[in-house]
Amino acid sequence: MKMTLSNLLLTVCTLMLFNKSIAQKEVLIEAERFIDKGGWVIDPQFVEQMGSPYLMAHGMGVPVANASTSIQFNEEGTYHVWARTKNWAPGNWDAPGQFKIIVNGKALKNTLGSTPGWSWEYAGKTRVTSTDVEIQLSDLTGFNGRCDAIYFSQSKKMPQDSDSKLDTWRKSLLSETSIPEKEQAYDLVVTGGGIAGCAAAIAAAEQGLRVALIHDRPVLGGNASEEIRVHTLGIYGKFERILKMIDTKHYPNGSFEAKYDQKKRDKNVKKFKNIDLFLNWRAYDATAKNNVITHVDAKHTASGERIRFTAPRFVDSTGDGWIGFWAGADFSYGRESATTYGEEWDEWGELWSPEEADNFVMGSSLIFQSTETNETQTFPHLLWAADIAEDHQSVNGEWYWEFSRNDLHQIHDAEEIRDHMLRAIYGSFSNAKKLDKNKNYKLEWVSYLVGKRESRRLIGDHIFTFNDVKNLTKFKDAVVEESREVDVHFQSNLKDSSVPDFLSTAIFYETEKYYIPYRSLYSKNIENLFMAGRNFSCSHIGLGGPRVMLTTGQMGAAVGIASAICKKYNVNPREVYTHHLQEYLDLIEKQR
Repeated sequence: MKMTLSNLLLTVCTLMLFNKSIAQKEVLIEAERFIDKGGWVIDPQFVEQMGSPYLMAHGMGVPVANASTSIQFNEEGTYHVWARTKNWAPGNWDAPGQFKIIVNGKALKNTLGSTPGWSWEYAGKTRVTSTDVEIQLSDLTGFNGRCDAIYFSQSKKMPQDSDSKLDTWRKSLLSETSIPEKEQAYDLVVTGGGIAGCAAAIAAAEQGLRVALIHDRPVLGGNASEEIRVHTLGIYGKFERILKMIDTKHYPNGSFEAKYDQKKRDKNVKKFKNIDLFLNWRAYDATAKNNVITHVDAKHTASGERIRFTAPRFVDSTGDGWIGFWAGADFSYGRESATTYGEEWDEWGELWSPEEADNFVMGSSLIFQSTETNETQTFPHLLWAADIAEDHQSVNGEWYWEFSRNDLHQIHDAEEIRDHMLRAIYGSFSNAKKLDKNKNYKLEWVSYLVGKRESRRLIGDHIFTFNDVKNLTKFKDAVVEESREVDVHFQSNLKDSSVPDFLSTAIFYETEKYYIPYRSLYSKNIENLFMAGRNFSCSHIGLGGPRVMLTTGQMGAAVGIASAICKKYNVNPREVYTHHLQEYLDLIEKQR
C-alpha cells in the first residue's frame, strides 16, 4: 500500500486517539478512518440518524477490494472483536451485505451483516502477538455490506449499543469532544456544495467576500454531480455567466458524461482564491444566540477532524435545511391542505393537494445504468430484492425511479428509503436478465447517494406558493425568474395499484415566466441566515417549479450578492430588502 503524507498524518492521528483505549485493554476503530478504503466507499448521508459515517461495499453484485488499516497495540493477548453493522434487507434469505474481518491475515470466525438494524455483531476472537496489527474488511457479496466501527476488547462484553449513550461512549474511547480543535473566521459560510451552494459561494467571492464552502462529498454539484448524475434544468435568469460555470449539458440522467461537467464545476469553484473549499466535511451543528447564528461546526468524514466556522452571515444550501434546523429556524415539512394557500387543482385532487395536511413529499431517486457487452453476463436471482421488485424488469433507471411514503420521513428514514430503492434496482435488473435479449447486459453504475427532491422548507418573510406562479406575481424584490413548467410528483401506485411503489408520475402545469422574491431566501426568525436551494421558503406545491437546479442556482447567486450588501452596510439579510433594495437589484443587473 502506498503511504502518502496525508495517510501518514491520518495514521499518526488515529494512533494518538487509541492511546487511552489501549491502556484500558480496549480499542475502537471507526471504519471510515481506515487508511486504505480498497473498494469500499464512505457513506456519510445518515450521520444524524445512526451516529457516524460508515464504510459500504457498493460493488453492484461483485465483491469489492478489501479495506485495510494498521494500528499498534501496547499489550499482547486475546481480544474479542465486534463490528457495528446491519442486515439492510432482513428476511427469510441470506443477508445481502455479508462480510468478514481479517486480523493479521486470518479471517475471524463469524460472518457479519446478519442482524436487522444497526447493532454490534460478534466477529470472533483473535490472539495479538505483535504490537503491529493489520485489520481488513472482506466483502463477500458486493451488495452493500456496511461497517460503522470495529471494537477490540479483552472482555467479551458487548460494546455500548444504546443510541442515547453511543456517541458519549465513542468519544470517551477516542478521547474526543464535540468542540472543534480549531476555529476559522469568514465573511460568509455556505454549507452545501450543490448548484445553489456553489453559485452562492462564487457570487459572494466575486464581490470580494472571503467564503467558506462546506460540502460532505469529494466533488461538488449535489444532484448534478457525477455521483448522482441529474442534468440541470430551468433557465439562467440574470445569472447566466455564473451558472454556466457549474451547470451540466442536457445529457440523459445517469450518463457517464456527468464527469466532464464535474471537472468544469470543480475547476471553476477552486479557481477563486477567496473561496476556501472544504470537501468531505459534514456540518453537524449550528449555534444561535438571540436568533443570530454564531458558528457552524463541521467534521471531516474520514479523519474525524473538527473545525468551527464563524461568520457574520450564513447560507443554508444543505437541501434538508440542517443549519436552520439546528439554529432554531422556523420550517415546514409535508403537504399543506388544499385550503391553506388555496392551491387546489380539481383535475388532480388529492394527488396534487390533499384536503388534510399530511407528510407526503416528493420522493428520493436512485438512478442506474447498465451497458451491453459482447458476451454473456450473469447476475444472480435475489430473493431479498424480489419482494420489492416483484415482476418489474428494467436495465436502466431514470428520474421516475422515486420513492416516498406517508409513513416514511425523507430525512429521518432516508437510509431505509435508499435501501428500498437499491432492492428495487437489483431486483428489477435481475428480472430483466432472465430475458434472452438482456443476456449481455451488466450493471455499469448505480448511485448509492439519495437524490432528494423535498424535505424541510425553511420559512422566510414570504412563503412562495402555487398562486405566485398562477398569478405571475411581479414582486418588487423579484431576484429569481423561471419559465419551466411546475412539476409535482406522486407515487404511481396511488393511482394504479398494479405499478410498483418505487415509480413516480409527474403532474405538469404549464406557465409563463414567474418570479421568486428575495424575501423567500432568508429566514423569518434567524437574523443572519440565508437559504438557497430546495429548502427555500415555499409551500409543497410552490416547490414544484423552483426545485430544479438552475432555478436554485439563481437563488444561490442572489443570496451571494445580497451578502455583499450586508457586509457593505453591516446589516442583516432583511435590511437589504427594507433599506437597500434598489442598490441590491442594480447589482444583480450587472451580473448579466
